[in-house]
Amino acid sequence: MLMKQYAIDISDIKIKDEEFLTDQFFKHAEVAKESICIEGKNKDGIINFFGTLHYNLLNKLAVFEMQGFDQTAQHELS
Repeated sequence: MLMKQYAIDISDIKIKDEEFLTDQFFKHAEVAKESICIEGKNKDGIINFFGTLHYNLLNKLAVFEMQGFDQTAQHELS
C-alpha cells in the first residue's frame, strides 16, 4: 500500500543491505526486528523509506513500521 501511495512499481524497489538482512533472518528465525531502508524509484525521483522490519520466519510474517522518509527529485539526480 505504501508503494502504491507513492506510485512506485515493485520492480523499482530495493532493500538496502539486503544480503546482511537475509543472513540475520536465518540466524534469528523467531520474532526479531531490524532497522532497514527501502529505496523506491518513481517518475519524480528516488524515495527512501526508513523504519523497522518486525519479522517471524516461523510464521512467515513480516511488518514494516515506517519512521520516516526522504525524497530526492529527479532533477537533483542528474
